[in-house]
Formats: sequence, structure tokens, C-alpha cells
Amino acid sequence: MSKKMPYFMIAFAAGMWGMIGFFVKGLSDAGFSAMEIVAIRVVTAAAILIIIGFSFYRNQMKVKLKDMHLFIGTGIFSIVFFNWCYFTAINLMNIPVAVALLYTSPAFVAILSFLFLKESINKKKLFAILLTIVGCTLAAGITSQRGESFSAVSILIGLGAGFGYALYSIFGKVALGKYQPFTVTMYTFIVASLALVPATGIFGKTSILLENETLLYAFGLGIFPTVLAYFAYSWGLERTESSTAAVVATLEPVVATMLGVMVYGDRLGFWQSAGSLLIVASVLAVNISLPERNQKKHFTL
Repeated sequence: MSKKMPYFMIAFAAGMWGMIGFFVKGLSDAGFSAMEIVAIRVVTAAAILIIIGFSFYRNQMKVKLKDMHLFIGTGIFSIVFFNWCYFTAINLMNIPVAVALLYTSPAFVAILSFLFLKESINKKKLFAILLTIVGCTLAAGITSQRGESFSAVSILIGLGAGFGYALYSIFGKVALGKYQPFTVTMYTFIVASLALVPATGIFGKTSILLENETLLYAFGLGIFPTVLAYFAYSWGLERTESSTAAVVATLEPVVATMLGVMVYGDRLGFWQSAGSLLIVASVLAVNISLPERNQKKHFTL
């Protein structure tokens, strides 16, 4: 297997995540709220993964009860928490600033990986993280918001989105020391579903959800930027460092920007272009002179 393959899989996952706006827009037009769309995403993904598991991966469907805290970490502390923070930040501030704060996640991953996974923070990684943060800030257009101030609470909630997003890499890395990528992905969405369904009451809109076009958006959301993306990311994460994987995954806003320009006619300004280029540069930075040592280890948390 090529040493580049884990990075390709992570980049593929980021590309799928970057397309999420297409499905979210379709479901929003159908009348679903932001958190209801999150619930649709995780429930659809969980159902698909359970079917795939019984069909092809029965030997990977068992987990130990003592390890459930890892899936609570990936499912609730990461998936549910970061989505709540992200959508709340959008309401309190605006989308560009919320996106910029969300993509502080590589910095959080680097710090948490250093503290809990004993991963090193070298100059190249620090440089890549810096490029990522600056690039995401520019790509989100935060430089055009001069003179606009936001409350400390809204900024903290926005940073909470980045922190929650980062937790998947941390809890996921530990879980992958014990289970296969499919197992981690499936239980992540099962746990997230168990938390979100009662909270959103999504089944109260079953009649709308069962309409043909809505079903296509729901299944598309559950398969492409969810099941395929998280499986690919977990597979790549198992074979590389959490902090490096998080930086490569920041290709997502670049793909999202391209989708907006090509499909929805959004205009890409100078700062957005510069930010996208910096994000690509950060990905290239972590791919130069890849470490030779075997990264597959067992961890405890």
C-alpha cells in the first residue's frame, strides 16, 4: 500500500464533507431546521451502517461496554456538540466568522494530541497549523468584517465548534487502537442518533421526510458526506497522526467554496482565493517528507 494512501483517504473525506452544503440546502428548502438536518444525517447514516454491518461486517459489530465512553466521545462530545455550537454560532454571529472559528480545530487537535496521545509538535506541523488558521480566516472572509464586534459568549461558542470538531480525531484515534474503522464509524452515529432523535423530535416530520425528493437528499446526506466520508477519514486516521489528519481535512472549506462558485454562482474574492491557497499549502506542508515510523499504536484515555 502506498504511503500516500492514508492522506488521500483523508483528503477524499474532506472533499465529501465539502459537498454537504448541496444536501443541506435541499433539506432546508424542504422545511427542516439545522438541528433536524443533523438528526437526519446521523440517523440515516446509522441505519445504513447497521445494514452494511449485518451484511458484510458482522465480526466487527461487537464492542465492549467499558469502551462505550469512546463512542460517546465521538458521537456526542464531537458530532452532536460541534454541530450545536456551529449552528448556534451562525445564529449569534454570521456564517463566515462561524466557519473561521470552526476551522481552528487543527490547533485544538495538535494540543490535545500532544497532551493525551503523546504526539510531537514539530516546526513543520506548527507552520501547517498556522497556515490553516490564517487560510480559513481569509477564506471565510473575516477580513471584510472590520468594525463588527461580537460578544465573548458567541466567540466562545464558535471556538467550541472547533474544539468539538477536534474531539473526533482524539477519541477516534484511541478507539481505532482497539476497533476497526467500520466499527468506530457505526457506533459513533448510533450514539449520536440516540442523543439527537429525542432532542429534535424529527419523527414528527415523517410525512415530509418520505417525499421522494426529500428522501434522495436524506440518503445522499447519509451516504456521501457521512458514511463514506467518516469511514475514509477513520481509515486514514488509523494510519497517521491525529494532528496531521486534521490539517489535511481542512481541504473541506476549499471544496465547499468551489461548490458554491460552480453550482450556486457565489463570487470568490481575492481574500477567499488567498485563503484557499494557504489551506492547500498547509496540506502540502504536512505531506512533504512523511515520517517513516509506524503510527499504528494502542492508546488509553
